[in-house]
Amino acid sequence: MNDEMLLAVAGFAGMLLGAFFFGGLWWTVRKCLITPHPAIWLLGSGLIRMSATLAGFYFVSGGQWQRLLACLMGFIIARLIVTWLSRAVETNSAEASRGRSPVASPSGHCRASDPKREASHAS
Repeated sequence: MNDEMLLAVAGFAGMLLGAFFFGGLWWTVRKCLITPHPAIWLLGSGLIRMSATLAGFYFVSGGQWQRLLACLMGFIIARLIVTWLSRAVETNSAEASRGRSPVASPSGHCRASDPKREASHAS
């Protein structure tokens, strides 16, 4: 494989590692809210996520700093994506728990509709 292809593969591997790490963190925090022993979950999950991520960085880099940098860039991109997705999920679940459903406004932004307010405007 040529160098550019190896860097692209390293970047993709970094995205997978980031999705695993930050997705696992998000899942762990949600799990800790309902478990009677959150410290065990946090400690165990942190050790597993860090060990797997560091081993992944080690194998992907192959001793070359260029691949390590590409992997790190993919990892950071995955962090941004997981952060964005987890906020969207939290916003939608919070709106649903209040009896509202997210509705797209004409500007394309998502806003919450209030069934009581809509009923009063309809009559």
